[in-house]
Amino acid sequence: MARQFITVDYAATLKQTVTLEECLPADHLARFIVRMIALLDLSAIYAGYATVSGAAFAPELLLGLLFYGYATGVFSSHKLEKATYESIPFRFITGGLHPDHDTIAHFRKTFLPQISELFVQVLLVAADLGVLKVGHINVSFDGSKIHADAAKSHAVSHDRLLELEKQLRREVAELLALGEQADQAVLPEGLDVANEVALRQQRLGNLAEAQQILEARAKERDAAEQAEYAAKLLARQAKAEASGHS
Repeated sequence: MARQFITVDYAATLKQTVTLEECLPADHLARFIVRMIALLDLSAIYAGYATVSGAAFAPELLLGLLFYGYATGVFSSHKLEKATYESIPFRFITGGLHPDHDTIAHFRKTFLPQISELFVQVLLVAADLGVLKVGHINVSFDGSKIHADAAKSHAVSHDRLLELEKQLRREVAELLALGEQADQAVLPEGLDVANEVALRQQRLGNLAEAQQILEARAKERDAAEQAEYAAKLLARQAKAEASGHS
């Protein structure tokens, strides 16, 4: 009896209809990034737009495009534009819209400081929730371990926050620089940022927890700045008293 083979009717396949919901599991990184961006304060970016002009792509869309690109190793604005046509996660993030590479590159260049700060916030929350794990090129942290350490005490959480935030700021700056280099066709060979992206969506719980983390981080930063300022004042006062008695 002759062997039977299952074949593909490619003409019929091209006419298949699928939804993005079918293709993107609930714990997909693209969904997490979209949800996180919805929690961020983007007022500084919105303030940078002219009050009257033609329709512009919303910053949420372009931020999602960039953040997902950085997390998965897609840096070039040309490749990001292409991905909005060919990649299901990118199509989801952009809602089926296709910003051209000039728009993407201009947005990145115009709002580079704001993008850097917002990306750090997203990574901090991802680390705290144990949702994201990225390896290689210095972008490497184990969210579950960080979450466990931070839970031990407020002091540990605060110290770990400062350490992690400094590290992430350096790494995000490097990623943003790589994005610029990619547009100039000088991206280093063999680069693999997304060596490991592992989602554990059950740790996310709901968006309220992420919102609480953002608010807690802001309060801890403010407390740290106030403590540092108070320490400087005390040191200055002690120095003045010491010199007055000498």
